[in-house]
Amino acid sequence: MTSLRWALGFRAKSTRPSNVPNPTPGTSESESRINLTIPGPSWLWLEPVSRPFRAYSKAQARRPYMVQLMSTVIIWFLGDLSAQTISRSEDGAYSTSRAMRSVTVGSISSIPSYRWFLYLGQSFNYSSKILSLIAKIVVNQLTFAPLFNIYFFSMHSFLSGASFEELVERVRHTLPISWLNSCKLWPAVTAFSFTFIPQQYRSIFAGCVAIGWQTWLTLLNQQAAAEEKIEHERQQVDSTRASL
Repeated sequence: MTSLRWALGFRAKSTRPSNVPNPTPGTSESESRINLTIPGPSWLWLEPVSRPFRAYSKAQARRPYMVQLMSTVIIWFLGDLSAQTISRSEDGAYSTSRAMRSVTVGSISSIPSYRWFLYLGQSFNYSSKILSLIAKIVVNQLTFAPLFNIYFFSMHSFLSGASFEELVERVRHTLPISWLNSCKLWPAVTAFSFTFIPQQYRSIFAGCVAIGWQTWLTLLNQQAAAEEKIEHERQQVDSTRASL
């Protein structure tokens, strides 16, 4: 019997991991094991949350253009879906053609936009971080922002079958207000991105913000289209009355 106890005691001792301390006096072994179920620093608890971001970073490192294209398609689809959901009471049912136009516009601009922000991150880097950040924001707002808005509204008009005169009219109505509102949002986003966000995550961070921005741009574009339609109908009525 003594030899059996000795054998069991030896086995229990040999199976205990070397890094697990003996139970403290007054504490059972099960309680000690419970205290060791979450080892390491608390930030390791966020491992399930950080895993998708690491997967995104690895995929972007392997195939950056493909990742950017697919991310842009999702972002622009969600932006149009949000805009159609907001305005569905006025426009009626969900428009697949409108969604396809939005995705097409976003897909074409995906790689040029990605290359632009890579260039912006590698340029205008001075000894003063504040000066570098201000330069990036000013250059972005004076060049990329208006050019992108011109592309957005003109391309939407073109894909909708508008004439060149209607396309110019759409840009003339929407560009000033869209650029002014972009100055209220994107300088802060750009500053935060270049200050706190690693380069491999800047595009996805800007994409999350862009869902709301694309929603507003789409609503603005639809509002301008409705106003232009009313104006054209009024002009037709006036011309008909004048010919009588």
